[in-house]
Amino acid sequence: MQSPFLNFKKELVSAGEILKLDQKIIKRLSTPEKVITVNFNFKGKKIKGFRVQYNSALGPYKGGLRYHPFVNLGEVKALAGWMMLKCSLAGIPFGGAKGGIAIDPKKLSSNNLEIITRAFTRKIAKFLGPEIDIPAPDVGTNPQIMAWIMDEYSKIKGFNVPAVVTSKPVELGGIKIRDEATGLGGKFVLDKLIEKLDIKKNLTIAIQGFGNVGSHLADLTYHSRYKIIAISDSTGGILNPRGIDPHYALEWKKKTGSVVGLKGSKTITNDELLTTKCDILAPAALENVITKKNAKKIKAKIILELANGPTAIEADKILEKNKIIVVPDILANSGGVIASYFEWRENRSGLKIKEEELKEELKEILDNSFDNVWDEAERLKIKLRDAAYIVALKRIVEAMKLRGQV
Repeated sequence: MQSPFLNFKKELVSAGEILKLDQKIIKRLSTPEKVITVNFNFKGKKIKGFRVQYNSALGPYKGGLRYHPFVNLGEVKALAGWMMLKCSLAGIPFGGAKGGIAIDPKKLSSNNLEIITRAFTRKIAKFLGPEIDIPAPDVGTNPQIMAWIMDEYSKIKGFNVPAVVTSKPVELGGIKIRDEATGLGGKFVLDKLIEKLDIKKNLTIAIQGFGNVGSHLADLTYHSRYKIIAISDSTGGILNPRGIDPHYALEWKKKTGSVVGLKGSKTITNDELLTTKCDILAPAALENVITKKNAKKIKAKIILELANGPTAIEADKILEKNKIIVVPDILANSGGVIASYFEWRENRSGLKIKEEELKEELKEILDNSFDNVWDEAERLKIKLRDAAYIVALKRIVEAMKLRGQV
């Protein structure tokens, strides 16, 4: 499988060449500013964790924390790099970061998860802070884990520091829209694309990954002009050309642990979902699911990347050749980090903003980001991914130059 970090660097170099960036700048942006690796023991087992702080030219580092048995440094570096670009593209004052611990949270009790989370927090506490690095949830983590990080960090500092993490429980300074923000942002971006393409008909959609992001996108699209015909989770997928009600699917998943077996649907694999005939494919799970092997079989006309790095670079070329429009992850799934910015801003200022006003601001930011990317793609006659990278890189490089870093 193609290394996610190699994917990231190739995409970065491609955009840098279009921008005619100096090779020294491209080389600098191809390397994280700081890589933190920690090891600690838990019940006789060695636990390995990472935090990669990629670039801080635009502000403090920002990025999720992933708990997954196959977490590795290359993956975390790529995710941190994409986060750098995502924050820049959205125009929010953050750099990029990402973290991970190589554990399987599904096999651990809540008590053991808390012990591991607090131990990891103590190991990296000196590298965290509202003005330094602000973690958030990612695959395998949630608001409860953020609450433990905030509490442990606050104990170390000797006072409450709610702004050290985002996507906390509302009772601890979180905001209500954070849970749905990535899916909601994806819907805003998708609607904007359909408007630009001037498509009037109702469209079919297949969603790979029925977790927080995928389930929210399903709910939002179900109540709009889209018909959901396929969804999947880690155990498999379901297909129903007549349409799937995501509420029934979610109830079934809570009851059985999987979407598979939902009444009226046909069982399919995750790979089969990716090649299902539909108008829109939304990969909303892990990276590198669209590969050189399956890209030729994809029948969707639009791919909305709600996962980070779901498309391998070789696959991207095939999709472009087949005239499939790919809305890149750094645009499509940026609603989450924008909402995290709102939460961080509220925690630091003490001012509470109404939920509807935050949703309006989220839409305004994403509409503006989409227009910037679309206009750049039209101007240079390039694909949306390259255009998104160029818009983001321009801001980062300009900030680095103004600060005298390059």
